[in-house]
Amino acid sequence: MSRTCTLLITIADPTALLAMYGASDPTAAERTAFRRAEKQYKLYKPLNLKGRSRSKPSGGEGGGADLSAVVDFHALLAADGELPAGIGRRDCAGFDRPVFCFLDRPGFYFIPGALSTEEQCCWIMESLKTFPQPPNRTNLTAIYGSISDLLIAAKNQKILVEAENPDIQERNEQNNCGGKTESKYFKFVDSESQKGEEHRSTAATTLVRKLRWSTLGLQFDWSKRNYDVSLPHNKIPDALASLAKKMAIPAMPSGEEFKPEAAIVNYYGPSDMLGGHVDDMEADWTKPIVSISLGCKCIFLLGGKIRDEVPTAMFLRSGDIVLMAGEARECFHGVPRIFTDQQEISALISQLSSGDDVFILDYIKNSRININIRQVY
Repeated sequence: MSRTCTLLITIADPTALLAMYGASDPTAAERTAFRRAEKQYKLYKPLNLKGRSRSKPSGGEGGGADLSAVVDFHALLAADGELPAGIGRRDCAGFDRPVFCFLDRPGFYFIPGALSTEEQCCWIMESLKTFPQPPNRTNLTAIYGSISDLLIAAKNQKILVEAENPDIQERNEQNNCGGKTESKYFKFVDSESQKGEEHRSTAATTLVRKLRWSTLGLQFDWSKRNYDVSLPHNKIPDALASLAKKMAIPAMPSGEEFKPEAAIVNYYGPSDMLGGHVDDMEADWTKPIVSISLGCKCIFLLGGKIRDEVPTAMFLRSGDIVLMAGEARECFHGVPRIFTDQQEISALISQLSSGDDVFILDYIKNSRININIRQVY
């Protein structure tokens, strides 16, 4: 069974989550060092007097967890002093940003504050407006088919309703098609126009909050766990490809250029986590995954080649970029929690507040977006 699992999941039954991680024995996986670290840092909802979890968890700093061992590369950069044991700096010709690494994890590189606030805002907007657009697929595609202009619909308070396609319906009637037909589809309409109507409907704002992933470039088939070149797709947007090529330089073999061919965008809500996994579906592991963090801060766990190796925890903030190439591609990694402390993203909030996009501003106050770009072949 492949060890790759980049599905974003909402915290639920731990045994079910481990099955999604690819663990053949969930009970045994519960005892691994990586799983213990996930439990240590994940967000636990506070209990009310009746012993039930409150619906709104506290996303502030710590939330009861001991964060003293979490590596903070921004603090190390600001201190500009001697680095802790096991952490080094990577000097790279032609690359003008600071790059940190772990001496025992070859191929892993951390670039703190790689993107300006303006760049972060740009990619947040693209992630919500452009990246979920067909032919790109999302976690919603299997349920509703291709959905266009989701962000615009959400801003305009529209709802998604199930409707009949007149052309297909007429064709089915002419052909005397019995049983279930393919005449139904989903479309956005004004909520006022549906008053009194009996339709299955979902608010567009709800669907934006239900976004968990979208795929750009070559499309990843989650059911087959590989890239399906037969699926319709557009190439990676030029601006994103150019950024990925530039940021990949510290992890690239000498004289080679990164070729962005696919990307997976993960969308995190306040209680979401990304279980421990290994990204092993690309052909050449010497080429890095370029991972861009946007929005709320998170804890990132970097383990070893087996789940029983104790992972290192570090903070990932908006604008940080992580590279994983070579041996680091074989390391288990995941995100056990995000922090919805608005102080951490005050620059983002200020920048977005100066525009007229209130919806995106409200979204990013308690969300995280991760864009990871890959060279498939």
